[in-house]
Amino acid sequence: MRFNFWLITNILGLLLVINGIFMLLCLPFSLYFREDIWHLTTSGAVSIIVGGITWLATRNEQNKELKKKDGYLIVTLGWLCMSCFGALPYILSGTIPDFTNAFFETISGYTTTGASVMTDIESAPKGVLFWRSLTQWIGGMGIIVLAVAILPILGIGGMQLFVAEAPGISPDKMKPRIKEVAKRLWFIYLGLTLIETVLLMFGGMTFYDALNHSLTTMATGGFSTKNASVAYYDSAYIQYVIIVFMFLAGTNFTITYFGLKGKFKKAWANEEFRNYLILVLLLSLSISFFVFSSKWEGFEKSFRDSLFQVVSIITTTGYVTADYTQWAPFLTIVFFLLMFVGGSTGSTAGGIKVVRHTLLFKNSFLEMRRQLHPSAVIPVRLNGAAVSRSITYNVLAFVMIYMLVYAVGVFLLSFTGVEFDTALGAVATSLGNIGPGLGEVGPVDNFYSITPFGKWVLSFLMLLGRLELFTVLMLFNMNFWQKY
Repeated sequence: MRFNFWLITNILGLLLVINGIFMLLCLPFSLYFREDIWHLTTSGAVSIIVGGITWLATRNEQNKELKKKDGYLIVTLGWLCMSCFGALPYILSGTIPDFTNAFFETISGYTTTGASVMTDIESAPKGVLFWRSLTQWIGGMGIIVLAVAILPILGIGGMQLFVAEAPGISPDKMKPRIKEVAKRLWFIYLGLTLIETVLLMFGGMTFYDALNHSLTTMATGGFSTKNASVAYYDSAYIQYVIIVFMFLAGTNFTITYFGLKGKFKKAWANEEFRNYLILVLLLSLSISFFVFSSKWEGFEKSFRDSLFQVVSIITTTGYVTADYTQWAPFLTIVFFLLMFVGGSTGSTAGGIKVVRHTLLFKNSFLEMRRQLHPSAVIPVRLNGAAVSRSITYNVLAFVMIYMLVYAVGVFLLSFTGVEFDTALGAVATSLGNIGPGLGEVGPVDNFYSITPFGKWVLSFLMLLGRLELFTVLMLFNMNFWQKY
């Protein structure tokens, strides 16, 4: 198969133009807070000019056919290009002067990981901080989905891009036309962001802080405008609002769509959603009783802190209101294991995803029955329907490769001289797109002390996790590049 390199280059140029436009949207905050605007203006202009020239130079390409291989290449290269250009505001403003750290912060934003190298967030320019939050909001639903939704100027079918970037979403569940699906997803995404912003302002946040936290909540990203994250706001109201919207962001957007349409029975019939909700409630209640029995806090505060941390980790948001590593050693292990769960498929959350765990456990238990009844046909069922063997094999392969990548990541990071628990936590949180880890990168620390080599390893893992492994790893398969 030949690659349509002209069309690939054309789309990458268009993505850079969009990237630059989003940078310029940060200017009003710089002007309001009376900050220098040249770094954002220059960054946006460079991205728009480079992208515009690239797009215009390739716009007359006659072959508009986009193959699946082209989709994989566009998504991976698109995220890398946007991360390189997205680092410009940090570098030009002096907020993060070196490229390695600036790239790390940017790709952490686009992949909605939330791992940061900034040691004093509150001293950074407000315009740059808004760009930092905006990268997560863009990456939450995916810039490719945005392009498919609002830029029919592409003139090509968008299914290949949509599937490559959001493989967990089932477009046929909402509407068969991919453009309409993407529009509805973004309508829900934008609507929930605005609602959360208003609710947080009612809790006492300024419009600026409320908008930033809403952007990163709905993206399950976790970047905050405060050094202490959400713990800065000692408000039960604010924390409960963020808990609700973190949970919604970690829910399959198809289920949210059904809920908005009043089809609650249809939403509840979804097995993944039920397991997701039950897991959150059971873990939160169990941990809160332990925290309360340890007499560290009152019951309401114990429950709120436990619920917040559980929802934050399982949805891969990464906000913190308490240092869970200080509660008890076995609870640290519980939260570490939660880093491998992830939210729902079709959400902005990262991680392995609840539906994969559901299918994995079901297949494992059914395998024992198959050993007793070798002639019987016992399929795995999800939502009452039999799951094909190809999907089951895909889940098994994904989990196996995920754990293999994790092991290799820990091995590589150990060469940088970090402690073992730091390596375990840093790789788990990067691959799962979570944010806080263990050890030196725990809930109250950041990634500044990680060596440059370690940051590049973790940056690659963030991209792998955000694009669910196969999209990126496909490019390392020799068969991918063969012509046939």
